[in-house]
Amino acid sequence: MHTTPEWFQTAALSWFEQHGRKHLPWQQNKTAYRVWVSEVMLQQTQVATVIPYFERFMERFPTVVDLAAAPEDDVLHLWTGLGYYARARNLHKAAKTVARDFSGEMPGNAEQLETLPGIGRSTAAAIASSVYGHSEAILDGNVKRVLARFFALQEWSGTTAAQKQLWQWAEQLTPAQTVADYNQCMMDLGAMVCTRSKPKCTACPLQEQCLAHELDQVHRLPVPKPKKDKPVKSTLMLMLQLADGRVLLEKRPASGIWGGLYSFREFSDYDALLSHCEQHSKVRTIDRWPVFRHTFSHYHLDITPVLATLNTASGNVQDGNALWFSPLLANDGEQAIGLPAPVSSLLAQLAKTL
Repeated sequence: MHTTPEWFQTAALSWFEQHGRKHLPWQQNKTAYRVWVSEVMLQQTQVATVIPYFERFMERFPTVVDLAAAPEDDVLHLWTGLGYYARARNLHKAAKTVARDFSGEMPGNAEQLETLPGIGRSTAAAIASSVYGHSEAILDGNVKRVLARFFALQEWSGTTAAQKQLWQWAEQLTPAQTVADYNQCMMDLGAMVCTRSKPKCTACPLQEQCLAHELDQVHRLPVPKPKKDKPVKSTLMLMLQLADGRVLLEKRPASGIWGGLYSFREFSDYDALLSHCEQHSKVRTIDRWPVFRHTFSHYHLDITPVLATLNTASGNVQDGNALWFSPLLANDGEQAIGLPAPVSSLLAQLAKTL
């Protein structure tokens, strides 16, 4: 190691004292539950986006027991728009485990926290260090970027060897004391100074010993993930609409994309969709809307919305996982269901016509 933990910690913590973020909502009235929810929300999501979601979530589920007792639909409804919905389902599952196996109290150490669904090593360490002051190293995306540049890591951070090396550096540098401030500092440095693009090196307290800076490799590092062209898939979404404006939504299976959320029925080709509509003798008009693209982490989905209006104000729902839903209620807390972002967007467009 070309630095000493003492130099690194002193430089980082001095910066944190002046510039660190100390007034985020989850830093106030700090509990393991609040920190846990914030950590899960912050996975692959920016702080500015998370804050209003976090505040709404805490208002609705102030304790882990409240979250455990809530219907999954309520949880997914408050998660709508944050994406990566497996995070919300795991959060809900873990809350049930805490309520059942830990008497409603969050576990007090990283090892126990890691046994809960959706809590990995870094999230467990973040909770244990922030709330209980345990000397636990963290390694979220921001910390990885700081360390990859500081030590000039010459391979993509996602490889097994790189992960092992990054954890080793993180552990060596994490102090025994003031660990809550130190870990927050590392996240703040990555988010505010050592940013992915246009890093503010002149404002960085670590610049003096940063190898990427010394080797003039700041803009080349971290090594990006090897690029693969995302495959493109396509689907048709049938917006079956009653005369009073309500549309048919179906709850998706718990596993897979948009698990547990309500969506329109999907078809792989237009003929199959038309054939389905022909079974409804009350279909009055069919209107094919323009295709739009929704991008996931691993593929693009081209969606063709198809509006089929019925000439009746009521419809039978045979399946307990389906319901007739008014687009006007998509953002109404009384109608708490989880909706994928593209479905929310389509409901908003339908609401304008009512």
